[in-house]
Amino acid sequence: MWIPTEQEKFGVVLASFRGTVQHGLPLEIGDTVQILEKCEGWYRGFILKNPNAKGIFPCSYIHLKSADIKNKGQFETVIPNEDSVITEMTSTLRDWGSMWKQLYVRNEGDLFHRLWHVMNEILDLRRQVLVGHLTLDRMRDVKQHITARLDWGNEQLGLDLVPRRDFGMVDPDEISVTELYRLMEHRHRKKETPVPASTHHLFVQAKSLMSTNLGEELEVFFSIYDGREGRPLSERFFVRLNKNGVPKSPERQCTLFVDLGSSDLRKDVYVVAHIIRIGRMGAGEKKNVCSVQYRRPFGCAVVSIADLLTADSKDDHLLKVYACNTESEWYQIHENIIRKANARYNLSGSNTGLSVSLQLLHGDVEQLRREFMVLFSRGVSVTKKLGFSDIIMPGEMRNDLYITLEKGEFEKGGKSVARNVEITMYALDIDGQILKGQVAAGSGEPGADEYHSFVLYHNNSPRWAEQIKLPIPVDMFRGSHVRFEFRHCSTKDKGEKKLFGFSFVPLMQEDGRTLPDGTHELIVHKCEENTNLQDSARYLKLPCSKGNLPGNNQAVKGNKESFWITSFLCSTKLTQNGDMLDLLKWRAHPERIGDCLSKLKEIDGSEIVKFLQDTLDTLFGILDEGAQRYGLKVFDSLVHIINLLQDSKFQHFKPVMDTYIESHFAGALSYRDLIKVLKWYVDRIIEAEHQEHIRQVLKATEYIFKYIIQSRRLFSLATGGQNEEEFRCCIHELFMSIRFFLSQESSGPGPMNQTQVVFLQTFPAVYSELLKLFSVREVATFVRETLGSLPATLHSDCPLEAVKLQCIAKTVESQLYINPESRCILLPVVLRLLQVHMQEQRDLVMCAHILTSMLSLLKKDDSEQPLLEEVDLIVDSLLGVLLRTILEITNRPQPAGNTLRLQYQDVTGEFVACLLALLRQMSDKHYQKLLQCFTSKDDLRDFLLQIFTVFRILIRPEMFPKDWTVMRLVTNNVIITTVLYLSDALRKNYLNEKFDYKVWDSYFYLAVIFINQPCLQLESFSSSKRKKVLEKYGDMRVMMGCEIFSMWQNLGEHKLNFIPAMIGPFLEVTLVPQPDLRNVMIPIFHDMMDWEQRRSGNFKQVEAKLIDKLDSLMSEGKGDETYRELFNSILLKKIERETWRESGISLIATVTRLMERLLDYRDCMKLGEVDGKKIGCTVSLLNFYKTELNKEEMYIRYIHKLYDLHLKAQNYTEASYTLLLYDELLEWSERPLREFLNYPMQTEWQRKEYLHLTIIQNFDRGKCWENGILLCRELADQYESYYDYRNLSKMRMMEASLYDKIMDQQRLEPEFFRIGFYGKKFPFFLRNKEFVCRGHDYERLEAFQQRMLNEFPHAIAMQHANQPDQTIYQADAQYLQIYAVSPIPESQDVLQRDGVPDNIKSFYKVNHIWKFRYDRPFHKGTKDKENEFKSLWVERTTLTLVQSLPGISRWFEVEKRELVEVSPLENAIEVIENKNLQLRTLITQCQARQMQNINPLTMCLNGVIDAAVNGGLARYQEAFFVKDYIVNHPEDGDKIGRLRELMFEQAHILEFGLAVHEKFVPQDMRPLHKKLVDQFHLMKSSLGIQEFPAYVRASPIHFTNGSPRTCRNSVPNILSPEGARLVARRSPLTYPAVNRYSSSSLSSQASNEVSNITGQSESSDEVFNMQPSPSTSSLSSNHSASPNVTSSAPSSARGSPQLLDKHKHSRDNACLSPRDRPCSAIYPNPLDSTQRMIPHQIGDSTLPRSDPNIATPDKVVKPLPSSWSLDSGKDANAQLPDKFLVPPVPPRPHRSGSPAKNTRSQSPVATPRSPQKNPAPPFTPSPTECHSAGLVSNSPVLSGSYSSGISSLSRCSVSEASGTEGPPMLGVASDPPPPHTSSHLPTSASSGSDELTTRRENKTPPPYSVYERTNPRRPVPLPHSLSIPPPTEPPALPPKPHQLRIANKLDSDPRRLEQPPRPRPLPRKVSQL
Repeated sequence: MWIPTEQEKFGVVLASFRGTVQHGLPLEIGDTVQILEKCEGWYRGFILKNPNAKGIFPCSYIHLKSADIKNKGQFETVIPNEDSVITEMTSTLRDWGSMWKQLYVRNEGDLFHRLWHVMNEILDLRRQVLVGHLTLDRMRDVKQHITARLDWGNEQLGLDLVPRRDFGMVDPDEISVTELYRLMEHRHRKKETPVPASTHHLFVQAKSLMSTNLGEELEVFFSIYDGREGRPLSERFFVRLNKNGVPKSPERQCTLFVDLGSSDLRKDVYVVAHIIRIGRMGAGEKKNVCSVQYRRPFGCAVVSIADLLTADSKDDHLLKVYACNTESEWYQIHENIIRKANARYNLSGSNTGLSVSLQLLHGDVEQLRREFMVLFSRGVSVTKKLGFSDIIMPGEMRNDLYITLEKGEFEKGGKSVARNVEITMYALDIDGQILKGQVAAGSGEPGADEYHSFVLYHNNSPRWAEQIKLPIPVDMFRGSHVRFEFRHCSTKDKGEKKLFGFSFVPLMQEDGRTLPDGTHELIVHKCEENTNLQDSARYLKLPCSKGNLPGNNQAVKGNKESFWITSFLCSTKLTQNGDMLDLLKWRAHPERIGDCLSKLKEIDGSEIVKFLQDTLDTLFGILDEGAQRYGLKVFDSLVHIINLLQDSKFQHFKPVMDTYIESHFAGALSYRDLIKVLKWYVDRIIEAEHQEHIRQVLKATEYIFKYIIQSRRLFSLATGGQNEEEFRCCIHELFMSIRFFLSQESSGPGPMNQTQVVFLQTFPAVYSELLKLFSVREVATFVRETLGSLPATLHSDCPLEAVKLQCIAKTVESQLYINPESRCILLPVVLRLLQVHMQEQRDLVMCAHILTSMLSLLKKDDSEQPLLEEVDLIVDSLLGVLLRTILEITNRPQPAGNTLRLQYQDVTGEFVACLLALLRQMSDKHYQKLLQCFTSKDDLRDFLLQIFTVFRILIRPEMFPKDWTVMRLVTNNVIITTVLYLSDALRKNYLNEKFDYKVWDSYFYLAVIFINQPCLQLESFSSSKRKKVLEKYGDMRVMMGCEIFSMWQNLGEHKLNFIPAMIGPFLEVTLVPQPDLRNVMIPIFHDMMDWEQRRSGNFKQVEAKLIDKLDSLMSEGKGDETYRELFNSILLKKIERETWRESGISLIATVTRLMERLLDYRDCMKLGEVDGKKIGCTVSLLNFYKTELNKEEMYIRYIHKLYDLHLKAQNYTEASYTLLLYDELLEWSERPLREFLNYPMQTEWQRKEYLHLTIIQNFDRGKCWENGILLCRELADQYESYYDYRNLSKMRMMEASLYDKIMDQQRLEPEFFRIGFYGKKFPFFLRNKEFVCRGHDYERLEAFQQRMLNEFPHAIAMQHANQPDQTIYQADAQYLQIYAVSPIPESQDVLQRDGVPDNIKSFYKVNHIWKFRYDRPFHKGTKDKENEFKSLWVERTTLTLVQSLPGISRWFEVEKRELVEVSPLENAIEVIENKNLQLRTLITQCQARQMQNINPLTMCLNGVIDAAVNGGLARYQEAFFVKDYIVNHPEDGDKIGRLRELMFEQAHILEFGLAVHEKFVPQDMRPLHKKLVDQFHLMKSSLGIQEFPAYVRASPIHFTNGSPRTCRNSVPNILSPEGARLVARRSPLTYPAVNRYSSSSLSSQASNEVSNITGQSESSDEVFNMQPSPSTSSLSSNHSASPNVTSSAPSSARGSPQLLDKHKHSRDNACLSPRDRPCSAIYPNPLDSTQRMIPHQIGDSTLPRSDPNIATPDKVVKPLPSSWSLDSGKDANAQLPDKFLVPPVPPRPHRSGSPAKNTRSQSPVATPRSPQKNPAPPFTPSPTECHSAGLVSNSPVLSGSYSSGISSLSRCSVSEASGTEGPPMLGVASDPPPPHTSSHLPTSASSGSDELTTRRENKTPPPYSVYERTNPRRPVPLPHSLSIPPPTEPPALPPKPHQLRIANKLDSDPRRLEQPPRPRPLPRKVSQL
């Protein structure tokens, strides 16, 4: 039976449990579980991180821990009983764990590893805490380390700042808000601005001396030297180096120069290193000359401490070592180096350097020892500062005497040269014994018994400047002396050192004073070498110093030999001051007491604090014995000493005085005299002229009271409390005097004010002393009356005002105020003063400080009556003024200075914390009382507006630092609680007739920004943080949302005041991803629609506002798919019963569709690089704003967003078209336009001019120069109309440069790809749609497909080209279907016109393309295995786009899809036409010598002749020329004739080609040519041609533009009913599936035959990409989907499981791209790369025809250069001769059905600006005028257009395409056709035109087109016969822009005559944009 547990409530999982039993709960090791029930060794409970999943688990897997239970029962919570640091550590490490892994994923390796080390360190420290074996001090240290590391990690990971007290986390509910703010502020300041250390230390490590001339031991002395004052600041640090220049003792090579002040870290303070060598006198002497070693100067190095402040502290420094030029300058070599006196020193050696490590450390030495344990583990000596540090610490023991050997003056002593003097120094005690180890050359080495100076060579006036430290104990100082022995060091003989004199100096004088600091000239007493100086008593009687000699001792004075030393004592026990000694020995000289007391003020403070206790005992001893005589002087002396301790240098001695008062002070009677003298001084204040001394007395008030109170306590203890009343009376009288002097007013800041200031500064320190003898209420009364006596009204500039506040602040912080008894007495005084200052906005920093301290005493849960009264008092006095103060300081501009800004932020934060603390403390009664206080509605209104405004300020993100989430949550909790109270007041007072819009608006605005603030968006929190917030506060957004809804419902008809103003804010609230909040808030929109419908009969305002706000909000990342669905469903449900349901549904649908697009747009914009998805999405949104919403401004904004995307992707042509959209909305007018986006305020003309120039520039960069020319003309026309000839000239030159670029530069022709997006996973703008995309330069199918798969990484590439079925459409996935398509150009007349250079034609081939196509071969009926061409049909699909390419995007959606079937006969005609065209082109190039070699022509001739001989053309004869076919297909008679004609034509071209070939063929290929000629004769005989028919021979072939041309002949339109079957078009998404493998039914034999017929030869690089018809060997056409179109796998890897093996070869080869296909009979050998032809000059798609009845030869284009080279542009531009010599060819008779009589030329027509334009006569186009423009490739030879991996089936000849696109061509009639054939013409021609009309009726021209600027063309008749040469005059240029505007009013396009007008969604002009 399951029993609820009582004690077993909480545990930790010891081992993982899989939970495989029934109801088992899976556990992982380390999980914490809460236990609910227990049963037979099993627990039931849940894991704390997932409380919803409950289950059972074994008891043995759980380690139980003690815990507290809150809310016992069903909703109980368990809090573990463990140290709060442990709890925080555990939860924090869990949070870090997941984030730590993310660091690895984001490749933030550095932080990853640092965090890893910190986590391990915390875990180790956690173990130490859990074990519980640590001492209290160690536990404190460990917790400090833990919290420091937790804070570091939280800061690095961007987590919240944790408020702590004593290392434990603080619960915000258990402390006041002000206290919480102080904790947060303290931790924030500690983190941000560490307190600069006042003490600094220099770590020095001597590494080595590097020099080439070493070989002797060295001594290095480091010291810190003040260059400004010219004296050392520290002792010396001494390091011994061996002969290699390395420290002898590695443990003694480091030191720490301690106690450097901040003033010492300046540029003129240096580290100086003096280097002494130990060895021979001269550095170059031989080793055996002398065995005695001397200390000799070597060199000096200097480095500035300022350099260490900027350098890397861990760097080693290599110091240059300098030597003296003369030894006598050695004593000042460091000064010379510092002063850069170069003449006095030089480099010791070019390679000499001292390597040292220098590091500045800051802070306390003990702390540094812990932090830099590695440094201090080496045995670091401490090198002290000379003198005391800036701060003297009590208890510091030091007794160091420093003696510097300055200089000496010595006689020659009978020598011919000067002496080599060495000093030996000893310290001796009172008995004359040498003090062992008391002579130290420096720190780092132990002290020695003696010291030997260095020797200067031959110098009788040596200067040493060597400093020696004598650390002699205090007790040995008396009687000790120092002796200096002088020896001459001989360099001869044995190098003896001969004594010749000595000096000495006693260390202490007879009166107890030590040797005074300064320089002393000592007497050099002469002596013999063997003099015994051990008996010191003998010489101590002699005089030591010349300064102390009596006047009659002339003998000694006449001694010329002297020795100078400088002494300096640094002692905490000894003094050199006689006055100090006299005072301490006052009893010995009672008559000198007065003088001693007077001189006390002149004694140095450091001497006084040394003997502080003795001095105080002396003073009170004198007071006890002579109070009447010396009382005033003792009091003054006491005041002097007390004030001395106020100095920062001695402030640390205050505890010494406190200890003295508590433990050693014994003056039980002193209080009477102290009170008496103090009152005497206070009473004299008003009369005294000079108050400086009185201020000194008042400054010492605190300690005077301490002595008074302690003295009285001692007296009470001694007497049992006698004279109590007398003492109280004295104190009362003293305070009366104080109050009287405080009450004195002065007109300005005079001496009296200054004295009052001094007293108030010290007064609060007296409270604690008074409390020792008086009750709390008595002391509070003292304070209240004293503070109340101050003048009430003072000048604002009076210093007393600020000091009053400081006094109040100290009062509030004192123990006196903390006591509730005294607080009720003091509170009114404090509040009155605070209120005055805050109202006048004075001293706000101090006011905030006081208020914070007051409110820190208020706890959240206190409900005692006195506390409630206090809150009442504070609310009445300060709430209003506090609100006004916060408003005032937050509206001020922030100060510029850093310090001021921090202070400003602190004040704001403190006032805010005070307000929150006060509001949190207020209860229902307080709010009721507060609201009742307002007498009028206006006052209440002002209060509500104030508090709502302040709340909005509190919600601002900048109010608190970003990691103060705890503080923000407390703030929000207080705000929502207060708002709930105040909303009642709003409802009661400001509804119905008393309605106040401003208050309600402020309320709603506050509620909206409250819900939207980032710190309440729980979804962005970690799960643990979210859980904590919900447990403590709940979801405050939902609470506020419910309040908004409730208040909205109360508004009634006043809701109309907030429509549409509140639509945006409420929409922002509903976008918050909180389901409950959305469910509450979305219905408000229905309410708004309803009220707006009632008011105005529609809700246009609601719709407009919704749409405007949605864009900005969703672009900020708000909203999601769930919101869209929820918005739709809730509102649709709400409006079901409304009368305006239809319009409501329309609005909801519009908004929902906009959301779809905006969500897609936002998702796309999150991606990194600009891709098609981003651009497509932007285009979709742009069009939606234009067509559906008519939002002009948003439309223009997205135009510019799209423009920026194109520029970033370098789609310059598309960028131009995009910007053109905005350009077309503007007119050439002077209307002023406002500033908009990045445009300044300017006129419409100026903006349009700027846009024109920008667009021209981008067209230029995109190589779309034809379009740029049109804009240049329009702009030039404007300049001309304004007579701006300067700009006109520039524009004409720019236009000319564009023409040059067209002719001189090469352009790549892009590929086009059809891509279908199927499946529900695609964005809305792509879903289940098909597009045609314009590829990038050099981009082939495989690259394009891979790019698409990269953009859609989750998409699946479909493996066929068939239309997908519904399962694919509805699939929850992404499918891509990609294959290449061929463009169908519209500008046919330009392409067909002779003499137009290819550079110009290439533009029209790939620009302004609306239609694309691809072919799929299939067999209809029974397939004849012997000749499969009989049944081989082609399914041709034509795709029509919504816009032409190129345009504002690289891809456009397919608007219309048409399927046409091409019969086998028509297919055969196409194949032969294409081959003839290829032959003509190659022959022309060969004639023009454009080919580098003749190989391409050779191979093409070989392929065609070889295929014909082997039966290729015979297959056509068998198929179509047999009697059965002619009988069964009488309607094909003309086509059969056409086929026969083409065969004859091919033979004729071959014959001509062989003639050309013979002319150019090289000698080594003559045998091949002979073979070709022989085979050609066989071919003619196989075709039954003995000679050409008369009509072929009648006229010569005239190769205009280098192409063999034949007479025009007619063929019925293949799209007419007679020629083909038109397949009905279905819905764009339900096209019938086509069989991908339809080609598999063809046998390999058939494929061979196809090859034989066509003679196609393709090179590996698509050289012969001639696009033959479906009868060629590749059975999947360029427009059908071969496997390598739709699959991302390599083509060689794909296979068809449906094919038999015997068909596999054919199928595989068909699926290969041309470059992958093998060489075989089907695929002839590829050509050499130098022999390749241009793809486009062969394929017929480069030569589209406008009329189906014009034969292919009539439409041949000028060929392109054949060299496969980027440098072929020059050749490509070479003009061919007009005529070539060709064999005579008879003219062709006219065939039946020839439409030549009725055809006219079709020119490209300008897209009219408006559909209502009138028609005008057609004009012939200029080479630069066109319908569209786009990015065209640089090099025609690199276009590689249509062979992008899809097979090589022919594109249709353009005849059928143009038959569907235009009416019969108009032009000059040819010879009339025979009468019996005329009946065929109308059917053919009209079918094409009718169909075109049908197709174009519904197509709206693009609103963006450069062609709107073009005008109709002039008609130019086409040549009626091939033998007529082309016109010699150049084509006409487009007219000028001003003519365009006139001509554009006429519609020149016959196809658009019937087009219905379509209104533009946008107005023509953009108002103010």
